[in-house]
Amino acid sequence: MRTHSTLSARLLGYSAARYAFALLAVAFAFFVQWVLRGVLHGYSPYLTLIAAIGFSAWYCGLLPSVVAVTISTLAARYWFIRPIHSFQISNFEQAIGLATFLLVSGLFMLMGEARRRDNEILRLAHADLENRIRQRTAELDAANHGLRQLSARLMQLQDDERRRIARELHDSVGQMLAALGMNLSTVKADLERLTKAVNAVTDSAALVDELNKEIRTISHLLHPPLLDEAGLASALRWYSDGFAQRSKIQVDLDLPAQFGRLSGELETTIFRVVQECLTNIHRHSGSSVAKIRLSQSGDEVIVRVADEGRGLSPKKQDAIAEAATPGVGVRGMRERVRQLGGTLEINSNGEGRGTAVIVRLPVTQGASTVAA
Repeated sequence: MRTHSTLSARLLGYSAARYAFALLAVAFAFFVQWVLRGVLHGYSPYLTLIAAIGFSAWYCGLLPSVVAVTISTLAARYWFIRPIHSFQISNFEQAIGLATFLLVSGLFMLMGEARRRDNEILRLAHADLENRIRQRTAELDAANHGLRQLSARLMQLQDDERRRIARELHDSVGQMLAALGMNLSTVKADLERLTKAVNAVTDSAALVDELNKEIRTISHLLHPPLLDEAGLASALRWYSDGFAQRSKIQVDLDLPAQFGRLSGELETTIFRVVQECLTNIHRHSGSSVAKIRLSQSGDEVIVRVADEGRGLSPKKQDAIAEAATPGVGVRGMRERVRQLGGTLEINSNGEGRGTAVIVRLPVTQGASTVAA
């Protein structure tokens, strides 16, 4: 049906071609009649001509069909129906044959016109549907562009807020805790003769020291000053050492002998990716080893974080890929990387075979990269 509709539409698109195909169909019908003249007798021209009229009505249109019927009627009467070379209808049977031919031809033309009207309605509906799809696609593209811009802005605000909180914890709360520790030390000196009070104050001072260390650690974890001051390599060494002490997981950090500074945004993204990967290894993998490797290939930096834990099943990998909550876990890492034009890949050979996260990030023009 679709092939017929396509052929019909093409024929209808060329006016001269429609008439030419209709006349060719009639000529072919007469050729068949002439070849089989020894077999076909009487009013048989109408039998072959009906097929030609059906083709014309179906594919060529109304007016070419009318022309085909007219030429077929006159030519059959003049050359193939006795008395030949005459347009005279000699008997009632010839009149019945002619009337039957014209009636069947008219039915074919009516059917062809009804089909063409239906095809035109379908064509208009299809064109309207395609236009709506294009409009909807444009709207979705615009909405996705807005969401990507909003996501990038939220990421930037998150990093800025972490820097602010880290500074506040370090500058304000740290100073107040230091002053409190000094006051408690003074009280301790005055109360040395009171054993119980001294013990309580000693414990309180120890707690203050521990709290001060915890707040300093939290401040550094939110945004380590080393990342801005000394660069990514120093920040990763500091973080991996601290992570190994806290989690009891052996961390193997593989960095080139000399690692230069990258852009601030690129260093922050790499640090956050490593931080999130190590957190996931500690929480979910059950691995006793974590391996971090940074390298450069051409104009991109490659970060690979792997473990030797329980790995991910195909179902779990699909669930991670379809996670719908932006800014959290793997989805957050993937969005950070995508904002910088990079890619994030998670490889796992199945349960019990470990997991590897591979991030590729382009190095922006003018940024210092891994030294040779």
